[in-house]
Amino acid sequence: MDGTLVGTERQWLAVGAALLPEGTPQAAVESLAGMGFPEASEALTALGADPAAVTEAALDAAFTARVRAEGVSVRPGALELLDAARALGVPIALVTASERHLAEHVVGAALGAWRFAVMVAGAEAGAGKPAPDPYLKAAAELGVAAEDCLAVEDTLTGVTAAVAAGCRVVAVPSVAGSIAAGERVTLRDTLVGFDLASA
Repeated sequence: MDGTLVGTERQWLAVGAALLPEGTPQAAVESLAGMGFPEASEALTALGADPAAVTEAALDAAFTARVRAEGVSVRPGALELLDAARALGVPIALVTASERHLAEHVVGAALGAWRFAVMVAGAEAGAGKPAPDPYLKAAAELGVAAEDCLAVEDTLTGVTAAVAAGCRVVAVPSVAGSIAAGERVTLRDTLVGFDLASA
């Protein structure tokens, strides 16, 4: 969701940057892309952030506040891709590291809950991305094998999770150069013009 369907990955990185010591390299900030709150809490602490300011609850509150204050922008081609899947009869699962309350807000505000048959949010699957658990749970709830799924991702964390689950992946990196193409990973600059029927 974040960075793939909507532009909230940049908002998440801004939250992380604001919590880190001045002068923290941009690459260190970008390493937070795709992380859930538990992993981000540990990473931010290791990068020198105040542990009291980067608890899971504090990160959730800061990210939620930023998204609600700034609004949600839909990524180019995202709604067209979702609607193309629906027209082809392909069920869609939303698999996000964001907590459910935020995912539901974003979906309601920008994407339309009716477009998704299943939502797996936060740590609902047990281990979060980069573990395969969220994608395996989503595939199971859709009633399909993960190997028959196409994941759309924007971070190395997400791509790692999807590939580990057995999915094929279309990646539109939110951080340039962070993801490499591979046997099951196709890179794109944008979702605009993506032909789902031939994927």
